[in-house]
Order: sequence, then structure tokens, then C-alpha cells
Amino acid sequence: MVAFSPDVFVKFLAEEDDAPVVMLNLLRFVPEGGRERHLEYLRMAEPILARFGASILFRGDGLEILTTGPVERWDAVLLVQYPRRTAFREMVEDAEYQKAFEVGKSALADIVLQPLQISKGL
Repeated sequence: MVAFSPDVFVKFLAEEDDAPVVMLNLLRFVPEGGRERHLEYLRMAEPILARFGASILFRGDGLEILTTGPVERWDAVLLVQYPRRTAFREMVEDAEYQKAFEVGKSALADIVLQPLQISKGL
């Protein structure tokens, strides 16, 4: 199911908002036309992302997993950079984005959405 965890989402938005954030999107498509609907979602979403100062840094298809253990293969990965956390919130609340999001949700069997911050000290 594609839904935000309300408590985690509120906590994420409450933290410092002065630095860019990158969203790691691990995507698993529904078997029947999911990849095609996801591409349609991206066509709809890219101009909206730009309006909020966000951009796709990387988009790639998953290959075979090289490590052992209980891991699952993902069909695709996206890295999307937002100028700040509130830009992400404003985008997901935007009416035009909500329409694109419905297309995107219909493409996915599963998703992991994990925000990343630039490491200090690496």
C-alpha cells in the first residue's frame, strides 16, 4: 500500500529545514502495466517537481541482487532532491500533484520512501 506513515511524516517535517533532502524511492511495479503507468506519472510529475525546486538526480532499473540474505529485488530506484523538507510537503499537498500521485500509486505494488540527508563528516 502506498501511504505515508502519519507520525513519521510529521516528525520529518518538524526537524530542521535549512538543507536539501534527497528522497530514496525503491519501487516495485504491479505486473500489469505498472512500469508504463510509472513513466506516465513521471511525465506528469517532473514539471511539478521543478515548480517546487526539486529534481530527479537518478533514475534506474534494478538488476540482480549481488548480496546474500533475506533481500528483495526492486524494479526501479529514484533519487529526488528537494531544496528543503517543506518543499516536499508543499508538493504532496498540491492539487496538480495529487492527480499525478493517483497515477503513480496505481503503478506500484510496493514502495519504500526514505529521506536522506547529506552526511556530515564523511
